[in-house]
Amino acid sequence: MPTPATPDPNLTGAEAQQRGTRPAPAAGDDRAHAGESKLAAKRFLDQQKPLAGLYLRLAIAMQLANGGLLIAQAWILAYVINAFVFAGAGRAELTPWMLPLLGLFALRALLSWGAEQTAFRAAAGVKRNLRNRVYRHIQAAGPRWMAGQRSGALAEDLTKGIEALEAYYARYLPAMTVTMLLPLAIIVVVAPIDWLSSLIMALVAPLIPIFMILIGTRVEAINQHQWKALARMGAHFLDVIQGLTTLKLFNASRREAQVIAEISEDYRRRTMEVLRVAFLSSAVLEFFATVGIAIIAVFIGFRLYQLDLPLPDLIAPPEISFLSGFFILLLAPEFFLPLRSLGTHYHGRLEAIAAAERIADILDTPLPERPSPGRRLPTNSPLAIGFEDVHFAYEAGRPALQGANFRINPGERVALVGPSGAGKTTIASLLLGFGMPDAGRIVVDGISLADMDLEDWRRRLAWLPQRPRLFQGSLLENIRLGTPQASLETVQDAARRARAAEFIDQLPARYDTEIGEQGVGLSGGQIQRIALARAFVRDARLVILDEATASLDPANEALVQAGIDELARDRGLLIIAHRLVTVRHADRILVIVDGRIAEQGTHDELIALQGHYARMAKGQFAEIAQAADPGELA
Repeated sequence: MPTPATPDPNLTGAEAQQRGTRPAPAAGDDRAHAGESKLAAKRFLDQQKPLAGLYLRLAIAMQLANGGLLIAQAWILAYVINAFVFAGAGRAELTPWMLPLLGLFALRALLSWGAEQTAFRAAAGVKRNLRNRVYRHIQAAGPRWMAGQRSGALAEDLTKGIEALEAYYARYLPAMTVTMLLPLAIIVVVAPIDWLSSLIMALVAPLIPIFMILIGTRVEAINQHQWKALARMGAHFLDVIQGLTTLKLFNASRREAQVIAEISEDYRRRTMEVLRVAFLSSAVLEFFATVGIAIIAVFIGFRLYQLDLPLPDLIAPPEISFLSGFFILLLAPEFFLPLRSLGTHYHGRLEAIAAAERIADILDTPLPERPSPGRRLPTNSPLAIGFEDVHFAYEAGRPALQGANFRINPGERVALVGPSGAGKTTIASLLLGFGMPDAGRIVVDGISLADMDLEDWRRRLAWLPQRPRLFQGSLLENIRLGTPQASLETVQDAARRARAAEFIDQLPARYDTEIGEQGVGLSGGQIQRIALARAFVRDARLVILDEATASLDPANEALVQAGIDELARDRGLLIIAHRLVTVRHADRILVIVDGRIAEQGTHDELIALQGHYARMAKGQFAEIAQAADPGELA
């Protein structure tokens, strides 16, 4: 049954890194670790600012220009109303002011729209760059790291996690810059006109950021909990969807539905907690802004009506005209608007920190050290491969390979057999470059695999696993997955040689037929033949078969095996098998036991040894061994 992943408290740091997970921190270290993670996330967000580049600076400049025009607009509006109400100005006197006023309204609207568009374009640049970087990093980390991750949680990180950064770069950063400059500019403009109003602004304004700082720590923790709950829910949903058939067969679907309900309820509670704090903080910010505006209005009103203010004569403010008072009242809400906007978008910052922590963790995953640039083999290199005293362990103290020594000569068929967990798939994984030996080396035509360009190396390989992965799309796209430039004629020839053309040609759309995720719509044998066609299109010099026919019925197995036999002509072949009938005709068979090569030779030679291979043959296919030499198994 799918269950939420938890760190193993028994793993050391090195072991956890090898598994792609983290050791569980000691209880006393939790707070320090959380603090370090938040600091790392904030540094990560700062490091991405250059990616926003010109668009972010342009958005900020337009918002500041908008603020400058706002001050001019407020002065003209106050002047026009004062002239109309108190100076008795007529239409002829006021008309010249209307065109600039309308122009300012229009220009400010245009600047607001432009700032919005450029800010989101800046955020889009950051998101696009991060998606590419994270994808390349995961690709470089390889299957070994992926084995320790939950696919659903990782998908949440790559989708909603990166999307959560948009509000930070498109909203919060511009708001923060405008908040630092525009209110200051308004104070500078107001101070010569009325020092009391500017003093009130200067005293009330700091209360808003102080309040934001006070609630910041609490809100950060709440956002972290909400984000973790979302990742857990996404991971569990994916586990359930992928294992739905198994859950149904074991009558566990209702029980799992209850688990999903509990996880969803936890996420709902976390979300409501975030919303409660957000609404409370918004209400407090509105209160401070409203009180500040009200105090300014009261003091201006007292003086306009020539009433005595409750202030000592020594600090009594001067009288104020309607023009000046109305101008200040128009600016007062605009003075607090950037502060209120910053408070609103502050929650976007906290959400971005929560998401950035996980994204930064992914990008901080250590990658296998590779030379830059790696060495490339000559185009027609024969591919003579050697394992020289190779040791490898997935976890400390549990070796998967111990001193593996063997060669694969150009064009040779070599089979790996042995019990499950003996190290067969590990050899294939190392050969594919998904890991590097802890000791010893793998050489190809005299060049260490550790020094080679892996992309160039993998172009010379074809891999046919027991359960090939097909992707949603057309059959044509799936067949030329590794060789996108292949022509339709090449694909058709590959399908014919892989014995796939016979069913593809019967489909209405033939090679343009759309298939579902993981090959939905095709049988197991058809999927295997499509994967085999991929290998033909790639024209690789070495083909790695990992139990490629193990799960097929006899008819499909015969078709796939015929395709494999044709593929193996003039190519090297590495066969991983449990079923010895598939390796009997190999040029050489390596018997892997507990990470060591216990025996090697041809089928007949190994039968004659009466060792591991002979015992496996007797247990699996006694009739094959007896056909070779009945007396040897007596």
